[in-house]
Amino acid sequence: MTELKPLDSLEDATPACTRAPVGLLAELTYRCPLQCPYCSNPLDMERGNELSADEWRDVLRQAGELGVLQLHLSGGEPTLRLDLEDILEGAVAAGLYTNLITSGVTLTRERLERLAKLGLDHVQLSIQDVDPANAQRISAYKGGAEKKREVARWIGELGLPLTLNVVIHRQNIDNLPAMIDYAVEVGAGRIEVAHTQYYAWALKNRAALIPTREQFLKSVDITNAAKDRLKGILVFDVVAHDHYAVRPKPCMGGWGRSLIDITPTGKVLPCHACQSIPGLAIDSVRDRPLADIWFNGEAFQKFRGTSWMKEPCRSCERREIDWGGCRCQALTMTGDAANADPACAKSPWHAEFAAIAERESHQPAPPFIYRRMGASLN
Repeated sequence: MTELKPLDSLEDATPACTRAPVGLLAELTYRCPLQCPYCSNPLDMERGNELSADEWRDVLRQAGELGVLQLHLSGGEPTLRLDLEDILEGAVAAGLYTNLITSGVTLTRERLERLAKLGLDHVQLSIQDVDPANAQRISAYKGGAEKKREVARWIGELGLPLTLNVVIHRQNIDNLPAMIDYAVEVGAGRIEVAHTQYYAWALKNRAALIPTREQFLKSVDITNAAKDRLKGILVFDVVAHDHYAVRPKPCMGGWGRSLIDITPTGKVLPCHACQSIPGLAIDSVRDRPLADIWFNGEAFQKFRGTSWMKEPCRSCERREIDWGGCRCQALTMTGDAANADPACAKSPWHAEFAAIAERESHQPAPPFIYRRMGASLN
């Protein structure tokens, strides 16, 4: 068995990986009853041929043996899997900490109680806004806000920890203070204030979603003040806005460093959006053991470490901090996934990247282009 150790130095940050991943994002299905205009799932999604519950159970067994600690059950909407209980049982048997990422709108109290009894550890509930009318407009789903509040109450009654996820954009950013208060009101222990990331479907709706620089900076002040005010009550995870950044975020904590994504059909990805990168050789758990893919898979080797980097990343003092930033964003902006992330002020494309936000955010917001994911239970 390969000896696992942390990567603490540039010398260790070579394409050969000798550490286990911490987390696994299991995208159980791409089906979803919501039609969110910022959906991050691939533009060209494979329909059908989803991994069976038995296949997922085997994958999760392999994940536990590999050293994965945390499992995030996601989608689409994972509760549309009628065999979710079987999959969860496999995760519990594999010794994984389980987090259900859900919109909540298809849940019943009885099913949530059943999942809790099977060993579900945590729930992450998404909201679009605290204003019901605006939440319905954003998600194109009637009655979602009311149902989500009810689900949050059930989660508390069952004693499950709750994280509230809020994707922030120009259509709800002014309600951020109310959404933070809502998180406290419904008993969440954590809130994820996630500014929209502009790839996949969100890129199609960028002009409708992107806030002004002033709105973004105000949201930073609001979040920082709330962190101080609610210390010991609510933990904040913040996903910053890229167009107004000066330094990029490390993609998935660094490409191939700590996280694995598995799609509904079994593709194993270092980043959930990376299928957009041309020529990236992606393996499947149906063809190759999970550990072999993690340690040796071509997709995981592609941008792992620092040896792939061009200038200015190659000589940057932050190359072991942000690991080059987002490859998909670099591809979208520059046509080459190996170029510097345009969110970085050192990138030759940064000025143009920032100018897009300044221009589009000050124009009237066009109507949403909704994404119809298909919510069939079959």
